[in-house]
Amino acid sequence: MKRIWAIFCAALLAAGLSGCTAETGLNPRHPVTLTLWHNFGGQMQATMDTLVDEFNGTMGKEKGIILSVTSISGSSAVQEKLTMIADGDPGAPEMPDIATCYPATAALLQERELLAPLDGQFTQSELDAYLPRFVEEGRLSDGQLYVFPFAKSTEVLFVNQTLFDRFSEATGIGLDSLSTFEGIAAASTAYYDWTDGLTPDTPEDGKSFYTADSLFNLAQVGMEQMGGSLFAGEALALDSDCYRRIWEAVFEPAVRGGYAIYDGYSSDLSKTGEIVCSTGSTAGILFYGEEITYPDNTTEQVEYTVLPFPTFQGGEKIAIQRGNGLVVARSTPEKEQAAAVFLKWFTAPEQNMRFVASTGYLPVTRSAFEERMEQEIAANENVNIQKLLRAAMTVYEAYRFYVPPVFDAFNAVSSAYAEKLQTAASEARQEYLSLLEGGAAEEEAYRQAAAERLEAFRSAW
Repeated sequence: MKRIWAIFCAALLAAGLSGCTAETGLNPRHPVTLTLWHNFGGQMQATMDTLVDEFNGTMGKEKGIILSVTSISGSSAVQEKLTMIADGDPGAPEMPDIATCYPATAALLQERELLAPLDGQFTQSELDAYLPRFVEEGRLSDGQLYVFPFAKSTEVLFVNQTLFDRFSEATGIGLDSLSTFEGIAAASTAYYDWTDGLTPDTPEDGKSFYTADSLFNLAQVGMEQMGGSLFAGEALALDSDCYRRIWEAVFEPAVRGGYAIYDGYSSDLSKTGEIVCSTGSTAGILFYGEEITYPDNTTEQVEYTVLPFPTFQGGEKIAIQRGNGLVVARSTPEKEQAAAVFLKWFTAPEQNMRFVASTGYLPVTRSAFEERMEQEIAANENVNIQKLLRAAMTVYEAYRFYVPPVFDAFNAVSSAYAEKLQTAASEARQEYLSLLEGGAAEEEAYRQAAAERLEAFRSAW
């Protein structure tokens, strides 16, 4: 009788587990539906949507997971909605199960206990497959992993090779001069003078050579390259000789006309031939085409070169680590497990490289970099993406990644820094041109226009 009862219980247990996956509670007969927010548009959205559809039809179907996707145009819009949720605003939307999110925003959500820690969903060997700095960036104040890497970016130097070749032939300045910021500054002044000389009857109409998508990132990374830091706690540290080098490498060429003072993306200026090169996110490669349209509506076919992020002379090869990650809402064990299944699938080298190959982001696993990158470069039909991935390989092999700090006022400080610096350079540029018009020599005009600008800028903080 006891034996019959044991067999009966075993049968009940087997029946109860029938159809369940290895993940506790996931059952394809009763699928779990997860909401996913992401900030991608255009080609990035198309790639993301294709991968999500594939997941739903394969791994999701097998495990009992359905992803419902909402694309919210613009990263800032996603962060704004997530911040509203963290603040408990009355008009805030419901927290999604998975969302693209930056660490600073994730910290706000984590403080309200709205995020699920992810360490327990991965074995140590699984986490070891990812680049350590990418994983560490997602660990918040309690040391646990909340922001999971799925596609990172860094900054590189985009060069309009067609325009640069003409300049190089006329001046003898080579592409290798662009490996340092001091070299770029010297080239920019030479380019302005050269283009100004092409129209001798119109003084001071030279063209700008370079601009940076983020002057703040340039300063952050530059300080790290020289062994310093832009920060003292949450305050800016601008009194060092290292920072003076950064100021001089940016301010003087901007005042003299070699750097474009522009509040927008550098790709806008590149598309019209207004600049020759710029530093910006690898993800910006999709905005560089094969044609530029000049202000008079004439067009020209051009080629681009993508180079690793420049360094300051004598500095360490360091590049910024950019990009958001994926966060998972604190909810039920089943939903959190289901979200982890998707994270593992989406960041596996095969899927990860497919996303990277069409978006300009960097892969997040060692395997993707070391075993699949060359294959992807050879197979990719987009020449600019090929060049970008080769530059990314150089950064991976020779550079160290810098991760910006996380604190509440970081974004506000970043925006204010760029605004104040652009304003100072613009005002000095106008004064410089007025002095030249009044008959002052170039060196004297710059000396007067730049006088005490650095001191005033430092005191503003």
